[in-house]
Amino acid sequence: MSVVGQMGKLASGRLPSGGEMSLQRTRTLWGWVFLSPWIIGFLAFYFVPMVASFAFTFTDLRLTRPGEASFVGLDNYRTLFNDPYVGKSLRVTLSYMVIALPISIIIPLGLATLLNSKSLWGRRLFRTLFYMPYVVPIISVTYIFNGFLNTQSGWLNRFLGEVLGISGPNWLYSSTWIYPALLLIGIWGTGNAMLTMLASMQTIPTELYEAARVDGANGVTIFRKITLPLITPMIFYNLILALIALFRYFDIPYIISRGTGGPNDITLFYNIYFYRVAIQYDRMGYGATLAWLLFVIGLIATIFLFATARHWVYYAGGDD
Repeated sequence: MSVVGQMGKLASGRLPSGGEMSLQRTRTLWGWVFLSPWIIGFLAFYFVPMVASFAFTFTDLRLTRPGEASFVGLDNYRTLFNDPYVGKSLRVTLSYMVIALPISIIIPLGLATLLNSKSLWGRRLFRTLFYMPYVVPIISVTYIFNGFLNTQSGWLNRFLGEVLGISGPNWLYSSTWIYPALLLIGIWGTGNAMLTMLASMQTIPTELYEAARVDGANGVTIFRKITLPLITPMIFYNLILALIALFRYFDIPYIISRGTGGPNDITLFYNIYFYRVAIQYDRMGYGATLAWLLFVIGLIATIFLFATARHWVYYAGGDD
């Protein structure tokens, strides 16, 4: 190609084909360079440990005697399906999840709706106050509520007794009241979900609300027909996060029951049983098998949510 032709392509802003390929290779190389920290971290801290843990399910590995681990084939899986505590801990986890999952969406949604109201005095202050508990470490929160819900000296029972004249229940050591106590502690940390839903509400165009009011729609209709459909992507996002958190639920019941699963194994969540087997009993091979069972159940539940999302999650761009 002549020099005039080359200069014409440069003047038009278009590089020669060789230059375009070189530029594309350079961009690709820099893309991999910037991605490399994440890729290295993923391989080192996620992929390789997952492969190793799956390999451990075929051994009788013990951390106290790692050199004595031997191949046991499918023995850990046979033990898994014959272990009565596996079914019991799964029932406890799923039973609590049935109660906690709707609450983890409804309460933040209600708070976000309230704090999105322009007629609410001091709504910015309340937004901060509702979010602040989320940044408090969960260990500290659990110990605070351990004292707050104490049968004899706890503030809640003292309020019920002295103000309302009601004898407060044994919150932390009663099979009937332990779940309400756990839910109360969980509600304390809903600030993040509330804030994300509030942010989603504030992205809704005001013209939609104005048009609905002109047509005579009341507040309930506006919320049901406009607000709720347009924030379903954020509801779905928080639903996934809540589902994963409940499958990982461990800290609060472990601290309250001191790892015993009491009262009457009502707080023997799956992760507490996994901790008991893998750490306390030092059966890492069987513990890895328990971990993979939970991973498979959580993966199936997540895939189910994504499969059903197209029927109720509305995307403004029209994508499923």
